[in-house]
Amino acid sequence: MKVSVDEDRCCGAGSCVLAAPDVFDQRDEDGVVVLLAPEPAGHLHGAVREAADVCPAAAITLSGTA
Repeated sequence: MKVSVDEDRCCGAGSCVLAAPDVFDQRDEDGVVVLLAPEPAGHLHGAVREAADVCPAAAITLSGTA
């Protein structure tokens, strides 16, 4: 799985961080998403899918998912 984020679309809701804190963080100054793991380990895939699903701005894109 490969993860990408569109920082311009991010609204800073933080739902991705709550769902997958090992993969996403937020910038202190404006709350915009920071991608920590562009190719997360297999055990994190479920959490990453949830993060993408709950993102209100649809700023998370997943590719290479089975």
